[in-house]
Amino acid sequence: QSQLVESGGGLVQPGGSLRLSCAASRFRLGDYFVAWFRQQPGKEREGIAVISGSGNSTNYARSVRGRFTISRSTDKNTVYLQMNNLKPEDTGVYSCAAGRFFDLSSRAYRNWGQGTHVTVAS
Repeated sequence: QSQLVESGGGLVQPGGSLRLSCAASRFRLGDYFVAWFRQQPGKEREGIAVISGSGNSTNYARSVRGRFTISRSTDKNTVYLQMNNLKPEDTGVYSCAAGRFFDLSSRAYRNWGQGTHVTVAS
C-alpha cells in the first residue's frame, strides 16, 4: 500500500487552476525531496516539479515553469502543486514521489503515490 496519496485532480477548463495535494502517512515528508510527475497517453512519465526537504529549493520542467508552483506544509505533512493557466496538453495522471535526490528523473524515486487524474478541456 502506497504511503503517498494524491488528491485534487479533476476536470478544468483551459486557463483554469487546480491544486494537487500529496499527503504522506507513516513517514515525515520533510525528510525527503518530493517531486511531481505526470503521465500522458503515449508519452513517457515526465518530472515536472521538485522541492527540497526544507522547501527552499525548487525546480521545474520547462513545460510548466511560470504556471505551476510546488510547495510544502510541514504541519500537514503534505506537498502541493498549484497549477495555473492550465492547457489541454497538461492533461494526464499526476503522481508524487519521495526520494533522496533533488531530481526530476523518475529513476531517483522509489516511493510513489497512485496518482490523480487531471483533464483540461472545454
